[in-house]
Amino acid sequence: MKVKWIISIITSVLLLTLVNPAFAADERELKDELIYDTLVDRYFNKKIDNDYEVNALDPAAFNGGDFDGMASELLFVKEMGFTALSIGPVFSTGTYDGKSVLDYTEFERHFGTDEEFAALVAEIHDQKMKVIVDIPTQQVNENHVWANDNPEWFTENENGSLALDTANPEVQQALISTFTDFIETYEIDGFRLQNSDQLDPSFVSRFSEAIKNVRNSYILSDREMGDVPGFDAVVLPGVEETLREGYKNFDQDLTEVSSIMEQSEGKIIQVDSLTGSRFTADVVEASGFPPTRWKLLLTQLLTMPGIPVVQYGSESAMNGTKLPESHQILDMAVDKELVEHITNLTSLRNSSEALRTGELEVLHDEDDWLVYKRSNDEETWIIAINNSSSTKNISLSADVIGEGQELRGLFESDIVRQEDSGEYRVTQDREIAEVFHVTEETKLNSAYIATLVIMYLVFMLFLWIVWRKGKQRKADAAKQRASEKTV
Repeated sequence: MKVKWIISIITSVLLLTLVNPAFAADERELKDELIYDTLVDRYFNKKIDNDYEVNALDPAAFNGGDFDGMASELLFVKEMGFTALSIGPVFSTGTYDGKSVLDYTEFERHFGTDEEFAALVAEIHDQKMKVIVDIPTQQVNENHVWANDNPEWFTENENGSLALDTANPEVQQALISTFTDFIETYEIDGFRLQNSDQLDPSFVSRFSEAIKNVRNSYILSDREMGDVPGFDAVVLPGVEETLREGYKNFDQDLTEVSSIMEQSEGKIIQVDSLTGSRFTADVVEASGFPPTRWKLLLTQLLTMPGIPVVQYGSESAMNGTKLPESHQILDMAVDKELVEHITNLTSLRNSSEALRTGELEVLHDEDDWLVYKRSNDEETWIIAINNSSSTKNISLSADVIGEGQELRGLFESDIVRQEDSGEYRVTQDREIAEVFHVTEETKLNSAYIATLVIMYLVFMLFLWIVWRKGKQRKADAAKQRASEKTV
């Protein structure tokens, strides 16, 4: 325990001294964001007067989360270092996840009122975070308020829900009018369009232009897809499957992970999504140990190019193979090990432009060991992820690191210095992820060391003198008592 405590102190000092403070929310661009993805109903229940037929024991029912609960517990997300909060759909709905929309102009009564939503947005902004709201259009409720007057706007899905025909100009105009009013009223910072791969491209383009004319907001996709005009970022195709397959257990080939990193700049990168199973379920199926697997995967996700989206519950290794099992109530009283790991990684990413948008160079992607470099003109980082069951070694040349540098590990506290051969030899234990900061090698100052030695000797001499004097005083006192007894 003492060793872990010392390491945590060293890590905290390095995190505070090696990087610059994160910049303000209004200075951030999408490429700088770290998004925490959650659902209002599953976050935190504060009010009971909106708990209409709530059943926290039924995973398919409303569990009670509300706007006030989310506003009261924002520090949980803020302190983990996330810069944006995606809260899912908030509109009147037939289901806890908000997808079965009944009316886009009304808030879901289980979640709260207009005033409570406005207060939530204000509190998120006060915490220097941004807020993103989901817009479902392809699986809305069969009793949607538009369905009676405009049945031609919809097609019916196999499960009985309705899909808005976003190629229809009237539908486009209705959605644009509704959400330009919404964003002007509540000043949210972005929309994520659900089932984005099913939307008409002309709608996406028109919608994005109209929204941005009102407020400079993000327009995001929720699906893996190619670039579509109007989206500020789309989910990178193959990213979830590749990352989950690579890290669900040790001794997994990481060459596909290396390949997908080359394509991830400017794309949304994520491991889970709120539409299906959790990464933890993959780990359990592969007989892996979830906390270790999550540490490696989170290091990968938060140091590679792209815009990371982390689903709620990742910090507690939430499990679940399908909905609604994978939408458990958020547990804030979790073991802090993963929370601290996420916090350390987000602190680095928020403070380092090189980790957010710097160049990527893959240095090694064989033998289940991935080593890569993130750098710009000001700073350089080496990320080493040993996903194997054995210790690994690699020698990095001065061409990669530079002359007279050292690699300071932020989590395992390793320091790697240049050898006589001119190379830097990195040794890494099994199932360990490390982030090395490349800095100029610290030289020992002989004069300073000599001064410390002299001070130490003087101090020891002082203690010896005090001890001698104390001993002499005791001897003198003993003689005095003996003399008094004789008299």
